Parts: sequence; structure tokens; C-alpha cells
Amino acid sequence: MGIELSTDMFDEVLRPTGEAKGLPNEAYTGEDFLSLERDRLWARTWVCVGVASKLRKPGFVIPVEIVGVPVILLRDHDGVVHAYHNVCSHRGTKLVTKPRRVSDTLRCPYHGWCYQLDGRVCKTPDIGGPGVDTLEGFDLSRHGLKPVACGIWADMIFVNLDGKAPPLEQHLAPLIERWKEYDFSTVRHAGKAVGSATISLNANWKLAVENFCESYHLPMVHPGLNSYSRLDDHYHIMIGDGFGGQGTTVYAPQISDGKSFSRFPGLSAETEAGAEYVAIYPNVLLGVQCDHFWCIYIEAKGPGSSDEHLEIYYVGDGADDEGLATARQETFKRWCQIMDEDIMIIERLQQGRHSPGFQGGCFTPLMDAPSHHFSRWVAQSMMR
Repeated sequence: MGIELSTDMFDEVLRPTGEAKGLPNEAYTGEDFLSLERDRLWARTWVCVGVASKLRKPGFVIPVEIVGVPVILLRDHDGVVHAYHNVCSHRGTKLVTKPRRVSDTLRCPYHGWCYQLDGRVCKTPDIGGPGVDTLEGFDLSRHGLKPVACGIWADMIFVNLDGKAPPLEQHLAPLIERWKEYDFSTVRHAGKAVGSATISLNANWKLAVENFCESYHLPMVHPGLNSYSRLDDHYHIMIGDGFGGQGTTVYAPQISDGKSFSRFPGLSAETEAGAEYVAIYPNVLLGVQCDHFWCIYIEAKGPGSSDEHLEIYYVGDGADDEGLATARQETFKRWCQIMDEDIMIIERLQQGRHSPGFQGGCFTPLMDAPSHHFSRWVAQSMMR
């Protein structure tokens, strides 16, 4: 490994916001730093890797990667979602390379070993010689797929690679408490056409989170959004160690053809009038409004590349009411436009991280506190 972490690397990040610098350039550009992040940061907490609504029926299988670690998501015949390491227990062949549906088993393309949807190995062709599928003394129970800790909240599938994180509900408790007015059991996915999008960034994953957490850039980067949800309508959100972002006191629900989306039931007047945008560190960006909800989960592809996966949900029949088709399309386009506006600036942030003239910059105490909150979390996670 070509990098050694020391407290000196993060000393200035851990100072009070008005005195702090950002993470060193190597944190955004170095392959070795990303490898350490995988082991010290991504593997030790809960990360979102997909949404359960895309595993629509038993036998649906989706391969994902967590900073290069291949994982399978699948729904078994009882409707339960599982996560497994995406490798055959025999010789380590990657089992699944694209989303698909299987009837009962996953079959390794190398030697034909088969696994049931509960992870058990059920067939080992020719293991005892040609035409002999059993071997005396070979314990099949020791060679099933290796499970990955898995949990679901608000349709998002979270996994924990090292299996040592607190239970998912406990991990998310601060945000669940903050958003207790919202009944997420009422939301449904909008569907592939107007509910899902993937945007690729030539930038480090952390820059996408840092940008999301603050509203300081709205007038310059999002003039359209800022015209009705202005910078001075926004406030900071920092919850415990693992959540940060911003909220607005002004949200204008989408109305099209005289119709509007159903709203979360039982919201206070103050909650219904605004919206909040909170990151679950490390890789989830959430937006909740009175009439819809969305998540973006970030996939770190390399030190200078990442994918943002957007999933949009509506309350009740808002996801499939034909009379709201135009409104769903307009909402989808609006959020995609805002994401597109961010791409340019995030990629220019990445380009700037290659300059020796930039040494972490600074955080302004009034405007950059949520971004610093995230950077502190990264630094603390890397030093554990």
C-alpha cells in the first residue's frame, strides 16, 4: 500500500468549522486512499446498494459492487431480500454479471456448482469424478454463498460488509426520529421510465456528498431552483455523527393539468410547507417533500469516477395515477436537470484537486458547516 495514514493528515479537518481545512487532495485522487476507504469506511457501516422494488419477484437477482467488492442482491421464494458475496465458494468465480431472474438456483459458469436462493450449495457436478456429483466426507454446508448483512428501510437496501455495524434501525434512528411525521410505508416507486436514472460523474464520490450537503451554491449553480426556493429560505441540518444536509422552509408542490400529488398524511403545517435534503453517510442522498420522496445512492467507481442512482417515490396512488402522468414526467425532468447542473461543478471540483495550489481550502462557518460535518466524519472514520 503506497499511503500511510497519520493524525497529521486530518488534524486541520478536525478543527472548528471556521478554522478547518478540507480533506487532502489525495483523498480525492489516490487509488490507495480509495482502497483504504473501502476497508475503513465503506465496509464498517451501512451503505445503500439498491432498492427492493427492483427485486420485483422471487428469483430476481441484481449484481452490485461496493468499491470493487462484488455482491449479489436477490429475493427468495418467501419474498425475503438477501445479500451475498458474488463469488462461487469453489474457486471464486463471479457468479452474476447482470440483473436477471432465475427459477431456483444460481449456477457457476466455471464448474457448474449450484446454489439455492437461501445461499446453500445444492449441486456439485463431477466432484467425485466424471458423472459422480457427491464426494464422501465433503461437507456441503460449509461451502454455501457467503452472506452479507442486509437490511431495508424506505425501500432502500443497505448492506454492511464486515457485519459488525449496529442493527440498521438503530443506525438510522436519529433520522427516523427527525422524519417521524412521514409515513414511508405509503410511498411507491414511480417506475423505471420516470422514477429511475443513473448519472455518471468524473469525480470522487465525496465531492458529490459535500456539494449536496450545502445550499451555498444555489444562486450560482441552480438559478431556476433558487428563484422559488431561495438561499435565505434554507437552513442547515447536522444530526449526530452520520447525517447532514439542508432544509428549506419553502416547497411548491407540483401541479399539472389541475391535479396534484397525494401528500403524506398527518403532516404539520410547517412540515408540509417545506422540504429536507439529508445525506446518510457515506453514500445516500435523500429528499423528502410533502408529496414525494427520492433517494440517490452513490457508487464509488474509482478515485475520480462515481455513479449517482436516482429513485423517485410518490405517496399512495401518485406513482401510477394516469391523470398524474404529466406531473410525474415534469418532476422527473426537474430533478434530473438539477442533478445535471451539479455535474459540471462537481467535476470541476475534481479537476481542482489535482492542483498543488489547493491544499484543502477552507469552510465558512455560516455557509459550509454541513459539508465540514461530512468531511469530519470521513476523517474520523479513516482514523478508527
